[in-house]
This record gives sequence, C-alpha cells and structure tokens, in this order.
Amino acid sequence: MRLPAAFLFVFAALAHHALAQQSVTVAKLIEFVRSSIQQKNPDKDVALYIAKMKMSERLNPNVVEDLQSAGAGPRTVAALTALVTQSASLSAAPTKMVMTTQRPTGPPEPSEAEKRNVLEETREFALNYVKSLPDFLCMQVTRRSQDAHFTIGSEGSWSPLDRIIEKLSFFDHKENYELIQRNDNPLMGKTWEALGGSFSRGEWATLLAEVFEPSTHTEFHWQRWGTLRGQLTHVYQYRVEQEYSQETISYQNTQKIVAAFHGFIYVEKGTNVVLRITVVPEIPASFPVQDVDQTVDYDYQPIGTQTFLLPLRSQVQMRDGHIASRNELEWRQYRKYSADSTIKFDTGDDAPLGDDKTKEQSAPGPAVPKK
Repeated sequence: MRLPAAFLFVFAALAHHALAQQSVTVAKLIEFVRSSIQQKNPDKDVALYIAKMKMSERLNPNVVEDLQSAGAGPRTVAALTALVTQSASLSAAPTKMVMTTQRPTGPPEPSEAEKRNVLEETREFALNYVKSLPDFLCMQVTRRSQDAHFTIGSEGSWSPLDRIIEKLSFFDHKENYELIQRNDNPLMGKTWEALGGSFSRGEWATLLAEVFEPSTHTEFHWQRWGTLRGQLTHVYQYRVEQEYSQETISYQNTQKIVAAFHGFIYVEKGTNVVLRITVVPEIPASFPVQDVDQTVDYDYQPIGTQTFLLPLRSQVQMRDGHIASRNELEWRQYRKYSADSTIKFDTGDDAPLGDDKTKEQSAPGPAVPKK
C-alpha cells in the first residue's frame, strides 16, 4: 500500500532524529549524507541533523572533501567540518568503512613525476605572484557577522554586524586601504583601526608565499581531481609544522601564538595556478580562540586590456567560547591604478556572490586554460 506523502515525510524526519540521538559511525554518516544528496533534501535541514550527531569514530577531513565533491551543500560541509574537530580524539574508523566514499570520475591519477612537476610550477607561480600583479584599484567589501550563542557542531545562527566598503590601491607591489563607508554611512578620512573588530589585510598574497616558500618545509600530498568554477583542478593537501610556521593568532592583544596549520590547495590543471586555498590552524585547546577556518578564492579578472588571476572572495570564521564571528570579503570593480583621489566606486555593487562562484562542483569537467 502506498503511504501518503505527508506520512513519508514525518517518518523520514523521525528516522533522522533517531540517527542524531545515537553515536554514529563514519560509514553511517556517509550513508546518511549520500542518501540526502540523492533525495535532494534541503541543505539547511541536512546540516541541522548532522549538528545533533555524535561520532563514535574519528571523521577524516578527506571524507568531508569526498562528500562535498559528491554534492553536499555548503551548510552540510560546515557541519561535517565541525564533526572533524569534535571527533579528533577518537579512534580511526576501519579503512574499508572509510573507503565506502566514492570519488568523482575523472582523468587517471597523475604520475608521481607529474605531481612533482605541478607542485614546482605552482611554487614558482606563488613565490612570484605579487611581483606579477599590475598596479590596480578595486573595491573591497567586508561583511562581518556574529553568533552570540554558537553551539559547537552547529552551522551557526549568524546575525550581521556591519558591511564595510573600502578602496584597495595596489601600487608598486604595496597595498593601501581607504575606508569608503560602513553600512550606509560615509567614512572618508577615518582609519579601519578606529572601527575595532577583526579585519583582513593582504592574506591573499602573503599566504601563498608562506605555504610555498622552501624554508617553510611544507608537506604536500596529491588527493584527487576537483572542479571549481568549471575548471579541472589538482587538489593537494598540505601541512606546515609549527616550528616553520608564521601563522600568528592573537587574542585581544594580550595573548599570541604561532600555530601549525593545514588545508587544501586547488591548482588549475594546465596553467598550474592556485584557484583556492584553505587554512585551518592547529590551535592548542587552552587558547581562547578556537575553530579558525579560512578559505581564499582566486579568479580571472580584467584590468584594462589584460586578464589577471586576482582575489575573488575570502571567508574567515573563528570562535571564542560560545561567541563565533565570521568575516566574508569580496573584491569588486578592478581597474587600472590612478592617483586620482576622487575616483568613485559603485557601492551598490556589493550583493553577495552566488554559490556558483564559490562551490566546488560534484564532478570534474574540461579545463579551460587562460592565456
């Protein structure tokens, strides 16, 4: 007998609720997420169920990457990432269980020689990145949000704090920031330090140099193929030990640490340039700031008659006790540098970028090399 659709929905919800109340294995978690993707369940609902789960085994970040490639939404991925942190002290899942994830089909895995060659070309690009950029101007939009009652493992309930628009001048390989407005209020003549709170400055350039600088002794491991904004990418996992790190995290100017960090780098196939880099500092549990997570995206932008690989978007999230903060940065309206201080930006052009600009696609497609 066919059951009414409403009854089926309630039954599914009760089943998910039961799953959320018990300790979940990695295999069960994978099964749940893949089933949700197949049934096209809302990303928000899936993330809420996952936020209530408790792992019985350690969840490896690679599993999250696989599920993201399979089609898991951004909120689901955020909830899964929180489970990675929560389960870090647990025993590893059986290998055969973890391998129940299915990587997207694509080209054959590169040879070890090709992997090394890609890394060397990417290193050359990263170390010369700043020198290769032209003098330019652009508008930087920063949206700051906060969850004052953040629950560890949840996707968060974010309340906007403010929206800050600045003019970024890049001249002679140096950056200069000029405040334009905060929300709808003009800020000409004021400094960003006077606003308080957290700001992001130049990490899109210095971060690449730090990761690929030989003295950092970064460990790289090729993970899989991925597709980002329609471009086929090599996905490398990397890690920088604390003794070689320059990843500095401060708290209210009273405490400061230098942390080891790890993440993923998405390298465009063919051009061997970086389209995305993620950063997760490994912070001692005794430090007030926890769960720091950063993603920086790059894309091709026209300046004059030429096209350059430039910052597109960055997101930084962190937690202090039950207070979590999120900064989302976007760069708009790139143009040639001009010393004209009266230059105007269209500050109405500050709508958030869509998911198609930031989400990794579930299956790799053909590469479109840029000249």
